[in-house]
Amino acid sequence: MTALPPLSIYVHLPWCLKKCPYCDFNSHEQRGTVPFDAYVDALVLDLEASLPLIWGRRVQTIFIGGGTPSLFDPAHIDRLLAAIRARVPLEAGTEVTLEANPGTFERDRFRAYRAAGVTRLSLGVQSFDNTMLTALGRVHDAAQARAAAQEASDVFDTFNLDLMYALPGQTVEGLVQDVQSALAFAPPHLSIYHLTVEPNTRFATQPPQGLPDDDLASTMLDTLVDMAGSSGLARYEVSAFARAGHRSRHNHNYWSFGDYLGLGAGAHGKLSFHDRIVRQVRWREPMTYMLKAGEGRATSNEHAVALDALPFEFMLNALRLKEGFALQTFTERTGLSWTVLEATMDAAVRRGLLSRTGPEGQPAAHVVAPTARGFDFLSDLQAMFLPPDA
Repeated sequence: MTALPPLSIYVHLPWCLKKCPYCDFNSHEQRGTVPFDAYVDALVLDLEASLPLIWGRRVQTIFIGGGTPSLFDPAHIDRLLAAIRARVPLEAGTEVTLEANPGTFERDRFRAYRAAGVTRLSLGVQSFDNTMLTALGRVHDAAQARAAAQEASDVFDTFNLDLMYALPGQTVEGLVQDVQSALAFAPPHLSIYHLTVEPNTRFATQPPQGLPDDDLASTMLDTLVDMAGSSGLARYEVSAFARAGHRSRHNHNYWSFGDYLGLGAGAHGKLSFHDRIVRQVRWREPMTYMLKAGEGRATSNEHAVALDALPFEFMLNALRLKEGFALQTFTERTGLSWTVLEATMDAAVRRGLLSRTGPEGQPAAHVVAPTARGFDFLSDLQAMFLPPDA
């Protein structure tokens, strides 16, 4: 690669008040006293040990996820962000996102996060319906969700609301009410996720009753897209809707195959060098992670991405973007010629899953994007780019 892609930092804060039955993230139920201070110390040590890998590069965005990061006091977030600012150069206007749970909401807490340097809040509401929240095992109720959403709206210029659909016993009418409740706060960004029963979750061993079938779930998604669009929220990624100027810069860096340094228990990272792309994973269990970070060995495993896997890894991300990507971006981000994609792209175009547009005689400048059909069958489209022996 002749130039390195944009760089972000992801920080994982792994504790939750309660493990949700559908969640397969690396989150750990809070039991007893959580070592918040010691964990921030470990994050700083992890960052310091990682500095040689990103030396001289400017950070575009920071995302603090979990878990439930809003379990950490604003003072902890302030200390964490100050430590990052002291050790790595940040771009002017760096986007700093913090995930928050309405179950940890306290008046003025969001204001204190903003004072600490958070510029964007992502609020995991999931639903404004008490019956749905109970079915999901959430720790907050509808009143707390509304209070937190109102505070986010009052405090942050840009914020995100997470909603889920295809919930146990949910109807289209119930979904409409849920979306109307969310839109009443005029969110600049909305993330919408289909409830999926993942392995190694409580829902996998104790499946909830009354899950909508595929046809009903598809109708729900169409309803969501129409309602969001009518309110001025444009769908720019499979699960993301935003008003002009409020797209998630951090997530867009993921989808455009940018780099990110992952800090914290179980955090994943992707870092590019002139001759290779490396993926890293931190120790998953929080106490083990803190111990290893203290020894300068926070990374549990690391590997270079095989050359024949790069096309799929790139397309797995980039095809999530409704507007697609320029073929020259593929070359810039992988170091491979875009021509390695050509046969598969042609096949996808013939199947009506992919479009390719651009100036005649300049194929590298062509923009490749999923069609409406490709968006509906995205997994099938992405799978076409798997290595032959995968």
